[in-house]
Amino acid sequence: MPAVLAMWTPEDGLLGALAPLGLAAAAGTALVIDLDPGGPRYPGPRSLADLVADGPRRADLEPERTGVAVLRNGGIAAQDTGDVVRALIARWPRVVVRLPPRPVAAGGGIPTVVVRLLVPGGLFPGDTRPAVYQSTPHPMQLPGPGIRLPVPSRRTTAALLAGRVPAAGNRWVRAWRKAWEVPWTR
Repeated sequence: MPAVLAMWTPEDGLLGALAPLGLAAAAGTALVIDLDPGGPRYPGPRSLADLVADGPRRADLEPERTGVAVLRNGGIAAQDTGDVVRALIARWPRVVVRLPPRPVAAGGGIPTVVVRLLVPGGLFPGDTRPAVYQSTPHPMQLPGPGIRLPVPSRRTTAALLAGRVPAAGNRWVRAWRKAWEVPWTR
């Protein structure tokens, strides 16, 4: 199981905010680092921009408890975060790096999970790389190799948006476990 995965969700803003949280929750203890300056305003006392400006504290570099910690971006460009991101990756047991939706993702050598929304009509171009496909209420075949996620329940979505990990055994989070086992491309 890799210790760090980047995540790129090119088509959907809500899925782009929730997917990293699901992947992190599936790992047990993990840190989500948002490299998107225009990303979600995840709750938390400090941002990645704060850590770059002030330097990370010991509490930032080590999990204080099991579960998911989220480091919102705070308006800093990915190229300005290198040393801090490397230090966090070196100290946390699992890390999910959230990439901006545009331009095309560059994971900086980190294996990258592509997350695609399954919508009918071929609205979004696919490719041949394995991906995680988020199901919608409309049944569809996967357009390529990868993992199918079930439609998340309202409770799952509400919990994640409120900064909470869904209840143990949650089927949407459980489906994310497979993503930690796939040899994603870099």
